[in-house]
Amino acid sequence: MKRKLWTTAIIGNIPVLLLCILLISPLLVLSNALYDQDMKSSMTNDYKHNIVIVAIDDESLHQIGTFPWKRTTYIPVIDKLEKMGVKSIGFDVMFNEASNEADDNALAAEFAKYKNIILPAQAEFSGKFNEIDNSASSIKHPNEAVKSKDVLLPLPIFANVTQVAQVNAILDKDNVIRKTFLQINTGKGIYDSLAVKSAANFGVDVNKFLNKYPSKDMQIKFDLNSSDIQLIPFTKLMNDTGKIHLKNTVVLIGFTANGISDDDGRTPIEKKTKLVYVHANIINQLINDTHLSPENKGLTYLLIFLLFALGIFFSWKFKPTTSFIIVFAIIIVLLFGQYAMFAYQDVFINTVNPISALLLSFLVNISIKTYFETKQKNYITKQFGRYISPDLVKEIAKSDKEIQLGGISKELSVLFLDVRGFTPLSEKLQPEEVVGFLNMMFNLITEKALENQGTIDKFIGDAAMILYNAPLDVVHHEYYAVKSAFEIQKGMVQVREDVLAKYGVTISVGIGINTGLVVVGNIGSYLRVDYTAIGDNVNTAARIESNTQPNQVLVSEATYERTNQYFEYNCVGEKMMKGKSVPVKLYEVIDHIKAPE
Repeated sequence: MKRKLWTTAIIGNIPVLLLCILLISPLLVLSNALYDQDMKSSMTNDYKHNIVIVAIDDESLHQIGTFPWKRTTYIPVIDKLEKMGVKSIGFDVMFNEASNEADDNALAAEFAKYKNIILPAQAEFSGKFNEIDNSASSIKHPNEAVKSKDVLLPLPIFANVTQVAQVNAILDKDNVIRKTFLQINTGKGIYDSLAVKSAANFGVDVNKFLNKYPSKDMQIKFDLNSSDIQLIPFTKLMNDTGKIHLKNTVVLIGFTANGISDDDGRTPIEKKTKLVYVHANIINQLINDTHLSPENKGLTYLLIFLLFALGIFFSWKFKPTTSFIIVFAIIIVLLFGQYAMFAYQDVFINTVNPISALLLSFLVNISIKTYFETKQKNYITKQFGRYISPDLVKEIAKSDKEIQLGGISKELSVLFLDVRGFTPLSEKLQPEEVVGFLNMMFNLITEKALENQGTIDKFIGDAAMILYNAPLDVVHHEYYAVKSAFEIQKGMVQVREDVLAKYGVTISVGIGINTGLVVVGNIGSYLRVDYTAIGDNVNTAARIESNTQPNQVLVSEATYERTNQYFEYNCVGEKMMKGKSVPVKLYEVIDHIKAPE
């Protein structure tokens, strides 16, 4: 059994482990959800007013007109920003198409006055125009910037007099922006991101970011909601009379107006936001020198194997309830631990797959364990039910407690039975025939006893001791004891005839019954325990049996008084018995009248 158990456990766990590994990709949605929840919960919302968005909003579109605007529209805004002393002006608005030549020349001349203006470029990948699927590994190498097939640049008249930066967004498979490219190799040059250029203008040493991330991509640490960041409508800045002060700030000019879908995106903190807010969060991260470590695949696999092993260990080491509590506690510790690492160390640990491995291994192994334990209990019940009462076996099997020595005082009906004529019969039989005869006899006795809720205490040679009302309570136990004896005697009629015809020997059975208080329980030593009954009333039952005639059932006065309405009796008088100072009145069972109502 044990070998089969371990074989089943090993064979059963191999596919489970493989399943845990295969579930890494399907469970990515849950891992991303955990990552996003960590991001939302750990946001600082610490806004220092050093990043400002000049918004092309609905009101500005209403006042100035449909986009694209006349190029000269930007000139007074740029002039005001520069006079305020801003450190960087970054456009999240493309200038790749020519308009009125005079207007373009005028704007180019305005750009040429300053060194801190950044215009956007968009790298072209297979897929959406301004986006790259993070799974496009064919164009991504771990120790160099991503390569694009082409790049859409501002008009040369603008690009030649400004800084140029890429504004591509990285979309995960669920279309959420969690990473950013710090640089892209476009084939026409390597372009920093708008955030990198803006932070550099602000005075940040961006080289340490570029050096820290050889692949030139970085997890975005979102610390600011859209509502946290100062926003100034474009037209309000145009009409400013000196009340707005933006000295030493980074300014982003971008869309916040509704209906411009190409500039919408999803982030871990907001289901729908404008991409200019994403750039603002990245700049904030660069200024604050925050580095967010993404999932370490090696650590994830290590945790999967470790927790898979722990699930197996706890399921077999402890009881189901205890192991469940331990597994639940481990899950809670893992979830709180990974959140603490994210919130205080800026490290994301994927615990979704390891927890799944823990639960799968635990459930599979607890199922295997339960199956074999149930099978073992059924086997024990079946085997030992041949020796003692099946009810007693079930009570022992379902109890997780060790059998304790000791007994209780309880009223029982005790039946003693002895086969008469066995000695001369055994002299005529071979040893195996003697065993066969006894088995046949005891089958009859056992069947009748168990049918009447009795517990076979023991077989002693050609004698038996049967208890009623133990270990489980039996209503009318006196009645069932006498009924068992009556039915055994009826069954013996055919057995006697068969033995007489076959061996020429007459056999009979004498049965004695007594009812009274006894001590019943587990009696013996820690090495060998016997469930039995002891006491004067047990001895009395044995003495009554020794006073019986062949095929006779005798009961004590205590048993008689409780059962005389159910059986016909004949008083056989008083008998002196060994160990007794007064005689015991005995009654012979004649016939069965009725059952208790």
